[in-house]
Amino acid sequence: MLDYASRRRRAFGSSRIFLASQLTRFAFFGLLGGILIIIFLFLWYGRDLPTPYKLSASNLSQSTRILDRSGIVLYDIYGDQNRAYIELSKISKYAQESTIAIEDKDFYKNQGFSIVGLLRAVRNILLLQGITGGSTITQQLVKNALLSPERTIPRKIKEFILAIQVDRKYSKDQILELYLNVAPYGGTNVGIEIASEQYFGKKASDLNVLEAAILAGMPQRPSYYSPYGENPKAYISRTKDVLRRMREDGYISKALEEEAVRQIPNVKFLTKSQSIKAPHFSFYVRKLLIDEFGEALIEHGGLQVTTTLDYKLQSE
Repeated sequence: MLDYASRRRRAFGSSRIFLASQLTRFAFFGLLGGILIIIFLFLWYGRDLPTPYKLSASNLSQSTRILDRSGIVLYDIYGDQNRAYIELSKISKYAQESTIAIEDKDFYKNQGFSIVGLLRAVRNILLLQGITGGSTITQQLVKNALLSPERTIPRKIKEFILAIQVDRKYSKDQILELYLNVAPYGGTNVGIEIASEQYFGKKASDLNVLEAAILAGMPQRPSYYSPYGENPKAYISRTKDVLRRMREDGYISKALEEEAVRQIPNVKFLTKSQSIKAPHFSFYVRKLLIDEFGEALIEHGGLQVTTTLDYKLQSE
């Protein structure tokens, strides 16, 4: 009996070892197969990619701006995107820092992509799951300026490849400048300058820490966080998150964070009607421009038209 029981134990132990061996073998070949599939997908979708050289102010559509005699913006003429490209030096430091804090805290350290984000994307590809967020600022720039926004595996692979190329070609400051000029801020507002003017009636260079934090939180879900959307208070919790991240990353002090949070209920956004100054005059100038140069150039060419109108004098 003891000999029989001993043989059974040995047989059972051998079967467990065999099963573990088989599982290890299946896992190894499964991992190897998955790696080969990933390599094939990267090679396949790496063909015929858009060139990173397209990332420049000259290749981005820009609104035509009608100005009064002193440079006050009266009206923006645009197609589907309202954008006014500006250099990084003309963007508030708070706007730059808040964007980095909430979108990509390792922006100045990474190579255009996040290792954690890459591993998550590979896992999702292998498990045939949906594509999740977590893109770097460089990847978001690529998505907004060179690719389509849909969440698919091919787009994510192209985004990753292009992000590496863009990071090698451009400096970090150039990438941040480009991103802040292509990021969506709700509705047709594209780029930090237009967003600053449309929401607060000021240049991006003049944004304070609270205004910068509000705008930095919008690109993740522009229509949801816009104060003009169906959830006009949704930006509040998002703004608090941005301010917290700015404090955690050392951009602002605890005292400044707390003061900014206290000021959130006092924020005043411009109404949409306030964004157009001297409307009858502006629409008249718009018609003259379209008649002279054509609608396509006026809506996308980024012209700046200075008029003889003195807006401050007219407003008195």
